[in-house]
Amino acid sequence: MNYRHAYHAGNFADVFKHTLLARILVHLAAKDTPFRYIDTHAGIGLYDLSRDEAKRTNEADAGIRRFLKAPRPQIMEALFQPYIAALKAVNGMEGLHYPGSPMIASCLTRPQDKIALAELHSDDVRALEKRFDHDRRIMVRAMDGWAALKAWTPPPERRGMVLVDPPFESANEFGQMLNGLANAYKKWPTGTFALWYPLKATGEVRRFVGDLVNLGLPKTLRMELVVETQGDSHRLLGSGMIVVNPPWKLKQEADIILPFLARALSDARTGHWKTEWLVGEGKVKKGGDEE
Repeated sequence: MNYRHAYHAGNFADVFKHTLLARILVHLAAKDTPFRYIDTHAGIGLYDLSRDEAKRTNEADAGIRRFLKAPRPQIMEALFQPYIAALKAVNGMEGLHYPGSPMIASCLTRPQDKIALAELHSDDVRALEKRFDHDRRIMVRAMDGWAALKAWTPPPERRGMVLVDPPFESANEFGQMLNGLANAYKKWPTGTFALWYPLKATGEVRRFVGDLVNLGLPKTLRMELVVETQGDSHRLLGSGMIVVNPPWKLKQEADIILPFLARALSDARTGHWKTEWLVGEGKVKKGGDEE
């Protein structure tokens, strides 16, 4: 999966991932004490949807542009408000720019919070440094994301979250994610770890989830959104997020958010969704019905 993100910015997977990221950040900010946001694969932070890379795939048309056009019930406005606020902050409501996870974090964190961004591509590092050079809360480092996960946990604040969002360009990305999580959790058992992954027509995710359950980490929540039901092994059908130590309301919120996204972002109502406690209390919810 060759995933240089400028070609895919604002697609359905971004809407799914960043809506949930925004909810986690809001919950962390509910307490007065400072926290740290760690991004292991940061990208460039902001994407111009009018550039050739984005226009070549037009994936934002079926993602953020479709989301913004979909009527939202009033009851959902509060849940989506932080994400939409980040979109407005970068002119996203006009469909011209899309904020990556570093920009969303910068919009939804407070003066006392800190942000640590790791990125391996030298051009992307320079873009991040230029974009955030005015913000003393934000540290940018040119380093491998897996090395950052090891080096930056636990943070001095002892509160916070890690977003692990690799490009899935190498064959062993799921294995690196599993090992990185296991080692970081040992050092920081109170941290929140959010792991994004692609859903394709392969058995990799099933094996990854099984190995994750065998780690025996507490309070492990799985959330998935699928917008297409058929495709080859290279096509992105949906995406998922594993959250270890999620905010206590996150599953309840996801049970409202994901059915809406499944309807809004899929063609011919083919989309479906799932929330599931891999470890912890609660029932599976899938396609809107408890099982």
